[in-house]
Amino acid sequence: MSRLLLPLVLGCAMSAAAQTTATATDPQKVIADAHRQLDHGQYDEAIVQLQKLQQEQSAIEGLVREIGIAYYKKGDYLSAIRYLKQATKQNEKDSEAVQLLGLSYYLSGKPQDAIPLLEKVQTWFPSANVDASYILGICYIHLKNYDQARGAFAQMFDVKRDSAASYLFTARMLLRQEYDPVAEEYAQKAIALEPTLPLAHYLLGELHLYKSRVPEAIEDFRKELNLNPSYAPAYYKLADAYSRVQKYDDAERLLQRSIWLDATTTGPYILLGKVLEKKGEPLLALRALQHAASMDPKNPITHHLLGQSYRDLGKSDDAERELKLAEELQNKQNENR
Repeated sequence: MSRLLLPLVLGCAMSAAAQTTATATDPQKVIADAHRQLDHGQYDEAIVQLQKLQQEQSAIEGLVREIGIAYYKKGDYLSAIRYLKQATKQNEKDSEAVQLLGLSYYLSGKPQDAIPLLEKVQTWFPSANVDASYILGICYIHLKNYDQARGAFAQMFDVKRDSAASYLFTARMLLRQEYDPVAEEYAQKAIALEPTLPLAHYLLGELHLYKSRVPEAIEDFRKELNLNPSYAPAYYKLADAYSRVQKYDDAERLLQRSIWLDATTTGPYILLGKVLEKKGEPLLALRALQHAASMDPKNPITHHLLGQSYRDLGKSDDAERELKLAEELQNKQNENR
């Protein structure tokens, strides 16, 4: 090779080598960029980056963990399980990976697989993670292991396992999951253990009202108010019960008390509008409902009731506007479900 060409060839080779070095993938930079994308909701972009890095440098420690967490944040729990299982095999003491794997199992409808993982997390951090305790309790409920669920909720709320409070907390969670008979049993147990426990009678009242057992609900809410006379929701719920047996004067009086104690929720104003409408006072009903609409303009029930009030007042144009708006809002809610 010509001596004149040799420096040129060497120079090109050195330049290519330098360029290769300069463009080599920096794992820490890719992972940091992926974290920023995840923080901004760019889940697919982050996953693509991380998987490309895995193809190039599969031996990077903790990379499958990063991909699993990215899939978890995206809400693709089946994919998250695949990667997080690998991560926990690589490091059995990775508490975050174990916890997220358990949560992924739960969120993909596999509570029986979630339980041992979430139990393990609790043994590591007995009082550290409320989410894990909550999901563990819900998993136990789905498997009808109610006493174990009570233990999880007792730990979550830092109360004794066999206390009245633990039964009440579990009753509330059971009611939310629509395990009504067991919820009633646990609420009754809470009251038996501590007859003056706040909100136990209230929970029973909610359950009985939901089941249209109105006389029992009325008794429950009255008992709650005897124990807890400043609790605004109890007045509201008792008024609801009275309205169902057409005791509208009693309902109106209780709703006014509820609003005096707490004017920040729309429920009492909406129910007050309905009660006043039933009493034949559409103008007063209109005022209550207009106030509710100003607090929550997107509630279709409020606008439907406003339409009825306007109709009773002979304001057909206003009634048509409100009823049309109520229908539009209801359709939007149905689409978003």
